Amino acid sequence: MTLTKLAFSLGLAAAALAGCGAFIDTRADRREAAAEAAYPPEGRFVEVGGRRVHYVQEGRGPDLVLLHGASGNTRDFTFAFVDAVRDRYRVTVFDRPGLGYTDRTDDRYVGATVTAAESPAEQAALLSAAARQIGVRRPVVLGHSYGGAVAMAWALEHDPAAVVIVSGATQPWPGDLGPLYGLAGSAFGGASLVPLITAFAPLGRVETALGSIFAPQSPPEGYDDHIGAPLTLRRASFRANARQVNTLRPHLVEMSQRYPSLTLPVEIVHGVADRTVPIHIHSDPLAEQIPGANLVRLAGIGHMPHHVAQTDVVAAIDRAARRAGLR
Repeated sequence: MTLTKLAFSLGLAAAALAGCGAFIDTRADRREAAAEAAYPPEGRFVEVGGRRVHYVQEGRGPDLVLLHGASGNTRDFTFAFVDAVRDRYRVTVFDRPGLGYTDRTDDRYVGATVTAAESPAEQAALLSAAARQIGVRRPVVLGHSYGGAVAMAWALEHDPAAVVIVSGATQPWPGDLGPLYGLAGSAFGGASLVPLITAFAPLGRVETALGSIFAPQSPPEGYDDHIGAPLTLRRASFRANARQVNTLRPHLVEMSQRYPSLTLPVEIVHGVADRTVPIHIHSDPLAEQIPGANLVRLAGIGHMPHHVAQTDVVAAIDRAARRAGLR
């Protein structure tokens, strides 16, 4: 059963179990507590305007900031990627707002029936402020997938030294996102479907979803255990992710009109076989919009180059750093 089919099944169950809220919430509470016990924060916290931001920082050298994609957290990069660059960069990995252990940017985005979410610009504002507060200066900012949109917002508003976009969602796309995001991001789904997913979704289905994200490659050995998929199934995190993705497209419409004004070094890495964020919709036009942008097209590679084509991503970071005069 796919996650989409599972969502439909649980949606029907939500209607049938409308009177069982206390039981569902108790079970969801237990699963969330177990997730946080199994996958505690990896790093430290900094407070910005009353919001806690979770980050991991390792290494020495020019500053490199890493921003994860949808449903992710710091563990996507700490699995192996940080080890590949910590010898020559001071690497800071952030949990994006609402995911992992970072707070939402504003209380108006908190709640079971709230359908709004922070924009890439709001996320970049919080994380860039956190970066400055912990001493990060003129970073190379790398964003993967949804994190690519946040990295582009950082570039537009906060003057990083350079940007590296890996499989980035940077352009408005045709069509919709499918029923799972629509249901989970709605007021009804947030109040009824999401608690059911938290309480009952088999973790094996999440592992199947990871396989589809890596396709045509497979997740590296041990990745499933390290990434902390149960953290994504927590009610607040599931809602945050669904609503951020649901509301992303209008922000990209506006942002993409401003990309030609960028003058900083931009390196882009994208798998040609990526079916999650297709290269022809996102990175091909991005490379045309930004003067001097460099696009590396990876034949046969899917959505996770930083795991399955790590050398190419590290080379892009090094090029960006050299172009910015950091190395």
